[in-house]
Amino acid sequence: MEAATVAMPKKGSRLITVDDTVYRWRVSRRPTYSRDKGWTPLTFAVERAEQPGSVLVVSLPCARPDNWDGKRTIVIRPVLAGRCIRRAVEQGWDSRKPGSTFTLTVSEGELTDFLGEPPQYLIPFLWGMIPEGGGIEDLPRCTQIWSRDEPGTRGQIS
Repeated sequence: MEAATVAMPKKGSRLITVDDTVYRWRVSRRPTYSRDKGWTPLTFAVERAEQPGSVLVVSLPCARPDNWDGKRTIVIRPVLAGRCIRRAVEQGWDSRKPGSTFTLTVSEGELTDFLGEPPQYLIPFLWGMIPEGGGIEDLPRCTQIWSRDEPGTRGQIS
């Protein structure tokens, strides 16, 4: 008797075709406490869209976007997901066979290779994300809070 396979939730997942195979991939919606604190890397899971078998878990060299400590993160784009899938297949992942999870750990250098350029890291900051090396002026929607001590401002928020 074969082990039962639990399918990945369709809600929040995206489809991608790599070498004529359709896969479903997604980042978990709710982080665990340790992931939220940035103690574990940003990961996403991949499985075949039709007749899923083994699940691929890709581990990236950065934190989740919703981490509390302001650790750098990236946006996972389809090009990155596709190249990670291709690399996992090259390393022996067979998405058709049920079995244990296959893990692909991506290094900083591999991330640059997969993206075709250095990653554009973001730093979570209160109301949005700041590009790594940027400042508060880079936030798309920022609210300035004026000091109560500044003459003429009367503690206004603009």
